[in-house]
Amino acid sequence: MRSLLRVLVVAVSACLLLSGVAQARTVKGCVIKHHTVCHHKVLHHADLHGVSLHHAVLHHVNLHHANLRGADLHGADLREADLHGADLQGANLKGAKLHRYTAPKKKGANTSATPGCSPNCQGANLYGANLIYADMSYANLAAATLTNARLMYANLTGSAVSNSTLTNANASYANLNYATVSWAALNGTNLSYANIIRSNMTGSNLSGANLSYANLTGATLSSGNMTNAIMVNATVNGTVMDGMFGWGGAIGCGSVYPAGALDGRGCAN
Repeated sequence: MRSLLRVLVVAVSACLLLSGVAQARTVKGCVIKHHTVCHHKVLHHADLHGVSLHHAVLHHVNLHHANLRGADLHGADLREADLHGADLQGANLKGAKLHRYTAPKKKGANTSATPGCSPNCQGANLYGANLIYADMSYANLAAATLTNARLMYANLTGSAVSNSTLTNANASYANLNYATVSWAALNGTNLSYANIIRSNMTGSNLSGANLSYANLTGATLSSGNMTNAIMVNATVNGTVMDGMFGWGGAIGCGSVYPAGALDGRGCAN
């Protein structure tokens, strides 16, 4: 009796396993499931909304204009992926790799690999996406939509974020050093404690943005809008601010470092 029961348990387990495998669909040669290996695949214009691809190996994948709304991509390797025009609204990209790709060094090789191009996320829809701790260094996010996105602790070093919309995004503690964030919509964006050293933020709308404790050393904020921006304890050492307007409603200007750096700009306090 016990032997029969064991056989039944094994049979049921096998059926469940086969059922799970059968449910994993294949799109253009890529098995759509978590931890899948689909690098260098061509999935442009694919409908992948709501799929589970967490921790998947997707470097060099062409996802041009793919539908990834609500997809679970946390921990996925998307280095050098083409996400140009992709729809990632509400997607979970927490801890995803979106930086330059460096090929693994072969055993016994003496030369190190040269980093290739960064991911192309130009014009991508990342509305409300979870990008906490995501590494997007040197990524192309020009004209992307990042409204309400969660970018806490994200690495955006050297990235191109010009003409992008980050309205009400939370980028506290993010690294934006040497990034190009010119003419971007940063109104209401939380940039508290962010590192924005030597970034180019020319012409960006920072109205209502929270820059408390942010490090803006050597950054360029020329021609930007600072209406109601919060500058409490921000570092503006060597920051270029020619032609900026809206200082009358800015908050905390008297607490910046170095002391007196914003004197004479008409700040409320």
